[in-house]
Amino acid sequence: MKDVTLQQAPAARTAADALAGTEPRFEGAYVHVPFCFHKCHYCDFYSFVDSEDRQEAYVERLERELSALAPWVRAPLATVFVGGGTPTLLRPPLLARALGAVRERLGASPGAEWTVEANPETVNSEVAATLAAAGVTRVSLGAQSFDPRHLKTLERWHDPASVGRAVTFLRAAGIGRVSLDLIFGIPGQSVADWERDLDAALALAPDHLSCYGLTYEPNTAMTARLRRGDFEPCEDSSEARMLEVACERLRASGFRRYEVSNWARARDADPHAEECAHNMLYWLDRDWLAAGPSASGHAGNVRWKNVPRLGDWLASEGTSPVVDVERATPDMQAGERLMMGLRLVDGLPEAEVSAILAMGERGAGRGRAISRATDAGLMERAGGRLRFTEQGMMTANATLADLV
Repeated sequence: MKDVTLQQAPAARTAADALAGTEPRFEGAYVHVPFCFHKCHYCDFYSFVDSEDRQEAYVERLERELSALAPWVRAPLATVFVGGGTPTLLRPPLLARALGAVRERLGASPGAEWTVEANPETVNSEVAATLAAAGVTRVSLGAQSFDPRHLKTLERWHDPASVGRAVTFLRAAGIGRVSLDLIFGIPGQSVADWERDLDAALALAPDHLSCYGLTYEPNTAMTARLRRGDFEPCEDSSEARMLEVACERLRASGFRRYEVSNWARARDADPHAEECAHNMLYWLDRDWLAAGPSASGHAGNVRWKNVPRLGDWLASEGTSPVVDVERATPDMQAGERLMMGLRLVDGLPEAEVSAILAMGERGAGRGRAISRATDAGLMERAGGRLRFTEQGMMTANATLADLV
């Protein structure tokens, strides 16, 4: 069998080098802000504790990077996602400058979705007003849990009451959409604890909820503590029941599950209105631009990652230096397209699945894996689409791994 791994492109030294020869159709942009108040033990994103001494330098470098990226944007962007780290740790004047630079240099279409991630304790009236004035339409709050015991296990430092305060500030400032992130399967968490977390989240009337099972990522403090025996992981049966409870409770509360871990409030006028449009770019294999240290971008079969060291990024000019440029083979593209697209509750059109299976050398094997999942009641063909059944969604990751 031929090598179907991702091929390195060692000649690429910057994002511009990575994009050379491509004809990207960027629909979105991801901007990474690496500063955090505290490094949470489960987090494997590039971030570090902020002493505020490099915030201004960060924003100045971001402005120059965005100017260098601007020629690659050939149509107004539909989504902008500012993540981290904790973007709302930037002092409000600097936060306003950073968001303004994105808008001025990259541009966005009327009605574009502008999302900023925030930790609850960083949101006050001034920060909320800054976000609203910049045109932010959606804020994603990292609540994770409303139980102080479980927040301590995760090494989250916010007071559960700060989530409600943040939501109040954001609503008062005119932010139209508020999303909450929750984590289940925390060591020591019971199903009853999880039900209380869901109740507390729903009481704040969010527009969107992301419910993630705790993942022990390599090279995180949480995984090191697990290996030392500091705690026992949540039992698989309990974690499965927590996911079932989320499905039941959120459906009864008017939310529609649209992806393995994501629920959006169903609106009569448009059932998809509250879905995260930026994340849909990832799941539908669209192109997005990347700015900031450690940010990753995608254009056709090319993926790249900016240098994950703030000092190196600050010292550079033009587009960011990169540490990885990967050019996916057709076979790898096929596997990734199935893996991402089938995470959606609506699945993929059957015609598109057939085209994807014809792309790579493993198409026949992937077709057999789909047949096995269908025979087992984990997947179904309905309305011209291939999708997971509700039962299949419970174990989707294992089935998707078989397809890749």
